[in-house]
Amino acid sequence: MKSFFKIVLVILALIGLSALIKSGVQSYSGNVASVGMNSPSILHLDLVGVIINGKQFLENLKTYREEKNIKAIVINVNSPGGAVGPSQEIYQELIKTRNEFSKPIICYTSGMMASGGYYVALGCDKIVVAPGALIGSIGVIMSFANLEKLYDWAKISRYSITSGKFKDSGAEYRAMRDDEKQLFQDMIDDVYKQFKDEVKTARKDLTEEILNEYTDGRVFTGKKAVELKFADVIGTYETAVEEAAALAELKKDQYKIFEVPKKSRSIFDLGEEPSEDTINGLASQVAKQGLQKFLGLQLMNQPTYLMPGIWLE
Repeated sequence: MKSFFKIVLVILALIGLSALIKSGVQSYSGNVASVGMNSPSILHLDLVGVIINGKQFLENLKTYREEKNIKAIVINVNSPGGAVGPSQEIYQELIKTRNEFSKPIICYTSGMMASGGYYVALGCDKIVVAPGALIGSIGVIMSFANLEKLYDWAKISRYSITSGKFKDSGAEYRAMRDDEKQLFQDMIDDVYKQFKDEVKTARKDLTEEILNEYTDGRVFTGKKAVELKFADVIGTYETAVEEAAALAELKKDQYKIFEVPKKSRSIFDLGEEPSEDTINGLASQVAKQGLQKFLGLQLMNQPTYLMPGIWLE
């Protein structure tokens, strides 16, 4: 037993020592963002998957937008949307990057730019899409589950003691009252108006008629999105890069594409949780263990900018 505790103490000591060494190395090495960026560059970022927190994406954006040799940014989006708050946060940081750091941003997708993914793209100077990409799903959804009959079948009784009648609203163990449904509907209407207002502000060429007709949650192709003015250009990733270079006034041979270096794991990372996913952080760690079901539970009972579909099954 004593040997076991000694081993535990040694492991904890190693973790603490590795953290101190790593901290010292990082302090000594300075700003790693400058490495490999000795000429004008266009920063490439990926926004892929369901938007849960956006932590890693925002960290990369905030780090590299301060680099003087980063002249523009291209964001490859492939997302069905996600939680409201993180989508809005990323959108606001893109606006800040354009206004305060004078870095033009182009968003591109060949896959999906829906709901929260489209909300984020509204923060870009231009939106480039493949003709067959899925765009839109402008709306808000809030999902609930009523397991009352299942609990009855299983002979399980669940209840809550609350400080107010709305504190357990949305609980899965009972049916929702009419006043609760209205409460959530008012919330959805408020968040939906926020989304629609941002679309109106960002997409100035949209007519009021088109805006009202097509912001009802429907999805349309990239080709249709350009026709309706929800996107700007039909093209490829190279098209997006060329658009970014043009806005940054860079000639073809004057710039390079800068990819964010992936973090390599070492002994100095002992005890840390990896977060390679550009959007989801810890969610990426359960991707092989039923990520779609996990995300469905994570997003339940909260308003989301999310295109309904198989990722919530």
